[in-house]
Amino acid sequence: MINHQKMKNITTLLLIISVFTLLSFPTSTEADYLTQLCPNTTTFTPNSTFQSNLNRLLSALSSNANRSTGFYNATVQTTNNAVYGLFLCRGDVVGTDACETCVATAIAEAPQLCSFKKQVVIWYDDCMLRYSNESFFSTASPLTPLYMWDKGNATDQTRFDQVVATSMNEVATEAANDANKFATKKENVSDLIHLYILGQCTQDLSAPACDYCIRLVIVEWMICCRTKLAVRLLHPSCNVRYANYPFYAQNATAPEPAPGAPPPPPKGKSKIPTVTVVAIVVPISVSVLLIVVGYCCITRRARKKYNQAAADEPSGDNDITTVGSLQFDFAAIQAATNNFSDDHKLGEGGFGKVYKGILSNGQEVAVKRLSRNSDQGTEEFKNEMVLVVKLQHRNLVRLSGFCLEGQEKILIYEFVPNKSLDCFLFDLERQGQLDWSRRYKIISGIARGIMYLHEDSRLRIIHRDLKASNILLDGEMHPKISDFGMARIFGVNQTQANTNRIVGTFGYMSPEYVRHGHFSVKSDLYSFGVLVLEIISGKKNSEFFQTDATEDLMSHAWKLWRDGAPLELLDPCLRDFYSRTEVIRCIHIGLLCVQEDPADRPTMQSVVLMLSSYSLTLPSPQQPAFFLQSRAMENMSEATLDSTQSISKSSPSVYEGSITEVYPR
Repeated sequence: MINHQKMKNITTLLLIISVFTLLSFPTSTEADYLTQLCPNTTTFTPNSTFQSNLNRLLSALSSNANRSTGFYNATVQTTNNAVYGLFLCRGDVVGTDACETCVATAIAEAPQLCSFKKQVVIWYDDCMLRYSNESFFSTASPLTPLYMWDKGNATDQTRFDQVVATSMNEVATEAANDANKFATKKENVSDLIHLYILGQCTQDLSAPACDYCIRLVIVEWMICCRTKLAVRLLHPSCNVRYANYPFYAQNATAPEPAPGAPPPPPKGKSKIPTVTVVAIVVPISVSVLLIVVGYCCITRRARKKYNQAAADEPSGDNDITTVGSLQFDFAAIQAATNNFSDDHKLGEGGFGKVYKGILSNGQEVAVKRLSRNSDQGTEEFKNEMVLVVKLQHRNLVRLSGFCLEGQEKILIYEFVPNKSLDCFLFDLERQGQLDWSRRYKIISGIARGIMYLHEDSRLRIIHRDLKASNILLDGEMHPKISDFGMARIFGVNQTQANTNRIVGTFGYMSPEYVRHGHFSVKSDLYSFGVLVLEIISGKKNSEFFQTDATEDLMSHAWKLWRDGAPLELLDPCLRDFYSRTEVIRCIHIGLLCVQEDPADRPTMQSVVLMLSSYSLTLPSPQQPAFFLQSRAMENMSEATLDSTQSISKSSPSVYEGSITEVYPR
């Protein structure tokens, strides 16, 4: 008979063998690749200075892969060959080998997967890597997120979508305010369905920029992926993922016995020999454990095999508690506009048509129906919906809701009865309705609205398309800035950004933006200056040369100012009733805003002060930039600015995405 000590030794040996077998079960040490974004628009040549700088950058990132924050950004710069890069590990794997392994894999594979590309983003399950020849730090990228999903759909789709939308918005707020820009949440959809949500931003973003980025991702989810049980949305500056199974490490602890729980029953004598029990139970236990581990590994890999979706066709600082709360049914919008009848049509632009609607509760609204065939309209829609909901000011148009059904993309605004400023300003029969007092109030209201965008809102917004047709007039002729489809968000301390493509409207764009793609708050100041001169003169800048082939509105205003005759700029219909002091001051401000050097232009805060304080001494304006010098411009369909940038005069607005939209392979 085997004595108790020998029996104990055998049991211990078998347990050690079982544990060793479990720990030595084959597992993947490689990072799980998801997708990449590396457009062909910018490339470099082998063995170039840029490649040398890129190698130095990747080396710096690699040597910092063990950082406790799971994030690191760096810049390597020589003349005309700067490289900016960062890596970000998923928040729950920070400080583990998985983070370092993932970063090492990304650094090794990115140059191969995106050969000779200057702009690269590559995503893995545990990390992402990004580098570019343009600085992108502290700014939420305007790119559309890539998305991936599991095949399954929720059964109770309405309830499921509500929980997803609410949970993602809560995660957005938590991640934005978290030191590491990371948050997770578990929510119960029903007794049987649990939802796990993760949101994360790159740690260089400010809280408002992170919040904006995740909200932009949420809007993409509403367009692409509602009702899906598991979705991953990948953006260069942030990412969101949810699933009906746990996919991130949870800090759970084993539950302790409830107080007062009965003790385990006393051990009795077994009728089966102990050695037999051990010989049977331990191998079975080891086999079960191996099966469980193998199943978990297979399931984990299966869950990573997402279907790659094809492209969908196309403040009073109030938070978005749930974007879904503003959603309207398409049938309700059809009824409100009498099925989009021409009798309800208010206007038409490059991205679609605008109709007047009356909701079932009697509320009058303006319904902006985006063209189904316009990719640009899709981007404008997503951008505008995220921005306008968060911006609340009396001089900004208020968004009442939206509709997303099938191919329909509709924005619903408060109804502004007097349409847009250009309908009065450039109409000879209606110009007289805008006396000087009203024009001065319109200039002041626009200035206050832009100051709110630049300085006072939670997000610093550059509108980029200020013009008379984007200024709406309410029943009392108060101005409301509209059309935020081309707007860009800036970080709190950010002053300037660059773009490879020009967006805006001919005649209103600043020279540094047109020539070099540089835009800032001073770009909006330039557009505002043009708008002020138009309001004073009643003439449109881009058409002024039709009456005088030698100059544009700005050069004409400058010559009158230089010659001591600024009042000759005033609209003839105002000559009998106006304030000489106010008119001259507004011309002065307009000329200050259209100066060629952005540093010479005032801030909008200064402009508001200039308009409200006559005792403030204004600096002398410098000669403005000139664009329209001769009648030859009238016949130009396109004005080439340099080898990569151009603007078009063939349509009212110029809009091109900064990088072609790409979806996962």
